[in-house]
Amino acid sequence: QVQLVESGGGLVQAGDSLRLSCAASGRSFRNYYIAWFRQAPGKEREFVARISSSGDYNYYADSVKGRFTISRDNAKNTEYLQMNSLKPEDTAVYYCAADGIGTRVDSYKYWGQGTQVTVSS
Repeated sequence: QVQLVESGGGLVQAGDSLRLSCAASGRSFRNYYIAWFRQAPGKEREFVARISSSGDYNYYADSVKGRFTISRDNAKNTEYLQMNSLKPEDTAVYYCAADGIGTRVDSYKYWGQGTQVTVSS
């Protein structure tokens, strides 16, 4: 069993940066791929980025490639999403997810409660 708790969201202006954190409980954390998804009002939840269990392999949605960076610290059971050059269209609730693979929402077993990111123009 893994529990995930996101933090770091907030209200920022376009062009600003934020770093989201996802703290995990459970000794199996380091064995899982971890991903970030986001859901804007009235839209479906969408894939943002994922990282392999070792941290060696990352994959990003085209919409965030070059602006967002995913990383993890297995010693701290924590995953991060560094978001730079934020745009109003990045406004959403951001969720971390674990024990899955790929970019599909339904492929991940564990989810956090989400953290709100709002980017004003």
